Amino acid sequence: MLYVGSWDTYFYALDAGTGAEKWKFKTGDDPVIHNQTGIQSSAAVANGIVYFGCRDSKLYALDAKTGAKIWIADNKGSWVIGSPAVHDGKVYFTTSDSGMFHAVDARTGAEEFTLSFKWPMFSSPAVAGGRIFIGSHEGKLLAIDLARRKAAWIFQTDASRENGPRFTGPEGEPNYAAAMSSMFFDDVVAGIQKMFSVGAVLSSPAVVDSAIYVGSTDGYLYAIS
Repeated sequence: MLYVGSWDTYFYALDAGTGAEKWKFKTGDDPVIHNQTGIQSSAAVANGIVYFGCRDSKLYALDAKTGAKIWIADNKGSWVIGSPAVHDGKVYFTTSDSGMFHAVDARTGAEEFTLSFKWPMFSSPAVAGGRIFIGSHEGKLLAIDLARRKAAWIFQTDASRENGPRFTGPEGEPNYAAAMSSMFFDDVVAGIQKMFSVGAVLSSPAVVDSAIYVGSTDGYLYAIS
């Protein structure tokens, strides 16, 4: 079986040998502004369940054989762009605008714990040595201790140290007003590029031996021990 999501709002299960469709599942739609629609997350499959995030702000858990819904986690309007990670009976995923890290029960979707990092996260988590490693738009790599349920350490990119204060609000939140002179489309696009000057970590970290490798929009690949 091959599992893949699409911008057409459907999540597909295909025969890996022939490409024939086995089943498909409809996610949320947004016919007005087309902003809360489409699947960018890759799927994670474990113990007969397939998990994926969607721009409709949901994380879905479906029966891998039939496509039947098992549970849905509603993130109240915040995209789930990154791919979920499944480890020791839990699913770990992050959200966009709300900047939340979630740990939920893999079978039921019940919340185990959450952490707020305020900035959006498009990066997918990597699990190693009892920790989750995840990138943030703030130009940071976050290491979360799963046993203690809090950040173990935070690495900051060069661009984040240099440009982060200019685009950070008083409570540590992203200061979009400092980057966007108006909500006119061209100003928003230009503002997003200014926010990326903070060195956002959009890529997913890779852990090899004692090093974590991750790329940043500041143009650097970092190796962190």
